[in-house]
Amino acid sequence: MLGVNVVCVGKLKEQYWRDACAEYIKRLGAYCRLSVIELSESRLPQKPSDAEINAALSAEGKLMDAYLSQKGAFNIALCVEAEQMTSEELSKRIDAMSVSGFGSVNIFIGSSFGLDQGVKSACDLRLGMSKFTLPHQLARVVILEQLYRAFGISAGSKYHK
Repeated sequence: MLGVNVVCVGKLKEQYWRDACAEYIKRLGAYCRLSVIELSESRLPQKPSDAEINAALSAEGKLMDAYLSQKGAFNIALCVEAEQMTSEELSKRIDAMSVSGFGSVNIFIGSSFGLDQGVKSACDLRLGMSKFTLPHQLARVVILEQLYRAFGISAGSKYHK
């Protein structure tokens, strides 16, 4: 069974985000070994400078290093500027990871300022979720739902129509 680590910066503050994630985490248990890892978000002033943002992203990126360096893991960075794929394409990609010898998949979700460039560069795939600007808390819910959908497509479930 494939291991999937969703590595996120920050905690979900609102109960409705936590409830939505909990539902997909429960559902995904049938398909993979899922872990959601919440890393500390760097504190920034109300109107941070570019230098302050870059320093914060770098600090958050250092916290991700342990997951980026895991042997046998396929690393995916969620990035606004990255190419998007359909649910079916994601499903095929996950299937290909499994048969290519990867034991786990790490999916990196940054803060509201995104991910450090070093994290993006170290990843095997950059994945865009939407051309819309989404709150990074919603991104966690969306990626969990899409993982559930992707595994369901592979399994032939009726969830994906």
